[in-house]
Amino acid sequence: WPATFTRHDMVEGGRSQFTMTGPDGETSSGYWIFTKVDPGRAVEVIDGFAGPDGEPNDEMPSMSMRMEFAPTETGSRYTVVTTFPDIAVMEQLAEMGMVEGATSAMAQMDEVLADLASFAADRATEAQILSDTRIRVGRVVRGSVEQVWRAHHDADLMRRWMLGPDGWSMPVCEVGVDAGDTFRYEWTADDTDDGDDGFGFEGDVLESMPPRRSVTTERMIGMDGPGVRNELTLTPVPAGTLMTLVITYPSRELRDQILETGMVEGMEASYARLESLVAV
Repeated sequence: WPATFTRHDMVEGGRSQFTMTGPDGETSSGYWIFTKVDPGRAVEVIDGFAGPDGEPNDEMPSMSMRMEFAPTETGSRYTVVTTFPDIAVMEQLAEMGMVEGATSAMAQMDEVLADLASFAADRATEAQILSDTRIRVGRVVRGSVEQVWRAHHDADLMRRWMLGPDGWSMPVCEVGVDAGDTFRYEWTADDTDDGDDGFGFEGDVLESMPPRRSVTTERMIGMDGPGVRNELTLTPVPAGTLMTLVITYPSRELRDQILETGMVEGMEASYARLESLVAV
C-alpha cells in the first residue's frame, strides 16, 4: 500500500495529504494536520481519513499522534504514541489493520534512510504522474527556503532565471504575492526582431504562506478554456530546498499535451539558473 503525497507542509499549522494504493488498485486517502514540530525531536499531528478530493471524511474517526526521535548507540529510536477519542474507535481501527500497517511501514524505514544520503544528489527536475489530471514536479535547489521563495516572488530575480531554454527573455514580469493578487508573465525569443514569437501566462494567487507554500491558477494568454492549478511547496532538506510543484490540469489530454512540449526540460534549465543565483 504505497502512499502518494500530494501535499506535505511539515510546519506547525501545516497539512499533508496522501493516498495509499492497494495491490488490487483500491485506494484509501488521509491527511495530517501538524500541531507541533520540534525539529529532530518530536512531531505531533491530527491524523484522519479523507475523501477522494482530499477533504476530511467526517464519517470516519480522527486521532492524534506524537512521533518522537531519540539517538541510540546504533542509530535512532522512533516512537509513536496514538491517542484515540475513545476505546471503541481504537478497537475499530485496530480491526481495520492499523497496527499491522504501522508495523510494516516502520520496517521499511531503514531502507529509505539508507537512500537519503544520495537523494537528489545532482538529480535534474523530475515529474511524476499522480493521476489523470495531476503531476508533481520536484527538484532540490542548493539554497535556503527563504532564498528560493524570494527567487519566485522578486521580479528582478525572476527575469534572470525563469527563462526555460537558452535564447529567451522575460520582458513582462508582474508578480502576485498575496492571496487575491493577479500575475502576468510574458517571454520573447531573443532572435525575433518583431516580438511576435512569444507567449505568456496570467493567473490569480489563491493561497500564500511565505516562505513555504503558495497556490495559484494559471492560463495561457490568448487561449480559451480552463487553466491549471499550481501548488508550490518549499521544504528544507540537508542539500538545500526541496521544490515541489503539484499541477492540476482540467483534462488528461491537456496534461499530456503540455508534458510533450518539453516542459520538464525547460523547468530544469530555469532551476539550474536559479540555483546559480541563490548559491552565490
